[in-house]
Amino acid sequence: MLEAAGVSGIDLVGLDEVPPFPEAPETETSFEGNALAKARDGAAATGLPCIADDSGLEVDALNAMPGVLSARWSGGHGDDAANTALVLAQLSDVPDERRGAAFVSACALVVPGGEESVVRGTWPGAIAREPRGDGGFGYDPVFVPEGSRARRRS
Repeated sequence: MLEAAGVSGIDLVGLDEVPPFPEAPETETSFEGNALAKARDGAAATGLPCIADDSGLEVDALNAMPGVLSARWSGGHGDDAANTALVLAQLSDVPDERRGAAFVSACALVVPGGEESVVRGTWPGAIAREPRGDGGFGYDPVFVPEGSRARRRS
């Protein structure tokens, strides 16, 4: 991956190559905050620069929720089907033109004793009225990227 990007002199180390350490709880109110907390914990535990991320779905009609609660929106952690079903139920009376949403991802870099940096990216789109396809994860079956010809209006 680094070679393809034209980067040399850096060795990547995966989590399976360092001693286990507790996963940082996602208690911050922003994707950036959660990503930074995870990267800080990883850097402190390993003594190495650490990159971590947090991501989720922001739905306009739900005041940017589920947001940082995306993985546990329906109460449990990681129940993709229940989370998706809850979002669809909450949007059942929302007209198509008000179903805007975005996938959001924040990535943080923490260098022990040094630099901290966080970047945020968004992928705008809308929420479909029903799941489509059988691939992906999380909210993928109901997220229609902006400009996608696959978007169908009800």
